[in-house]
Amino acid sequence: MTTRTLFGTDGVRGRANTHPMTAEMALRLGAAAGRYFRRDGSRAHRVVIGKDTRLSGYMLENALTAGFTSTGMNVLLLGPVPTPAVGLLTPSMRADVGVMISASHNPAEDNGIKFFGPDGFKLSDEAEMEIEALVAGQFEPARAENIGRAKRIDDGRFRYVERVKSTFPQGLTLDGLKVVIDCANGAAYRAAPEVLWELGAEVIALGVSPDGHNINAGVGSTAPEAAAAKIRETGADVGICLDGDADRVILLDETGAVADGDQIMALFAARWAEEGRLKGQTLAATVMSNLGLERFLSDREIKLHRTAVGDRYVVEAMRAHGLNLGGEQSGHIVMTDYATTGDGLIAGLQFLGEMVRTGQPASALARSFETVPQLLKNVRYEAGKAPLDLPAVQAAIAAGEAKLSGQGRLLIRKSGTEPLIRVMAEAEDEALMLAVVDEIVGAVEAAV
Repeated sequence: MTTRTLFGTDGVRGRANTHPMTAEMALRLGAAAGRYFRRDGSRAHRVVIGKDTRLSGYMLENALTAGFTSTGMNVLLLGPVPTPAVGLLTPSMRADVGVMISASHNPAEDNGIKFFGPDGFKLSDEAEMEIEALVAGQFEPARAENIGRAKRIDDGRFRYVERVKSTFPQGLTLDGLKVVIDCANGAAYRAAPEVLWELGAEVIALGVSPDGHNINAGVGSTAPEAAAAKIRETGADVGICLDGDADRVILLDETGAVADGDQIMALFAARWAEEGRLKGQTLAATVMSNLGLERFLSDREIKLHRTAVGDRYVVEAMRAHGLNLGGEQSGHIVMTDYATTGDGLIAGLQFLGEMVRTGQPASALARSFETVPQLLKNVRYEAGKAPLDLPAVQAAIAAGEAKLSGQGRLLIRKSGTEPLIRVMAEAEDEALMLAVVDEIVGAVEAAV
């Protein structure tokens, strides 16, 4: 069976100016995607391109534009906008394809390219494989008179802001709430504070001074300590931490304690089930979600549909089974009633809406269940190697599975976005869990 080598779990990603994140590859990807999405018909073919705040975004944006216009597609450049804005604006602007230039939560030296189809949803594995095949082949460029045009779109952010505000419960406002919003110096650095302020909140903004190099640097969903300190300093009611492209969120209560995606999904699933609007009485989440979430849902007769890691696979399962709520422990919360992909800002607003509706503090809403002890450790390896295929590593994994049998679960996988082996275990016996993870990590480290 043909496998993808260029695309990972969330588009194409890597270190900027190093394969595959080079200008040359971006040009070829643009030309390949342009050819793949170019459809017959009288109207012009178009693509919308958004980006986060990384310095390399300029280089990749220009290269993608060259690739797309060479196939005859017109390019609409949105500038810095959250990833879910691209999912929203692709169908709204009648585009054939949408592109987001971002490496999400990765450091500034990395970048990535994500594609959205004309319906605003991320591409399937099959579509990505076809684009890969086109990248490897030869292109037939458009005739000189049919080369596409490119222009800047000034109101993309404003369209997104109004859409996000419309998802907040009707008749409610954020008046009287003091909210810390950490935008990770990323794509939502302007949109997120605008939305919160316009809905009535007192806004304390962090991570809103991007310089091309500081995205996710000590701020955002992967570093919530800064927002927690600001909450304690200012007496804020709640904190919302976004990642670099604002498609994931981590929430903080009034004490600065963290609520991850599992706790957020538990709150929403229970509330939606009570209201009769949780489709299929089912939540879609990945294999990484905590066993405590599964137990919480089961007690409320809500089913948990587990998927492979990656919000794209969560969305695919939701569409296949007619579900409207899903996500990841890492903070991707997908609500297809509102958006086509994870949207950290919309998820944050839904949580604030529950605070306003119930009158309860964030701490009362952010702890729906007790988590089963879970440990995740990452081991970095040299790109191109396959440490999980080595006999010593396989033996360590088998031994760990035997020790946890009937007492917990073990999940070992390669990251789809970085050269990392992720080793995760869950067990009520924390000492056993730690021992199993350390033994496997040690075997992988020895192998690499």
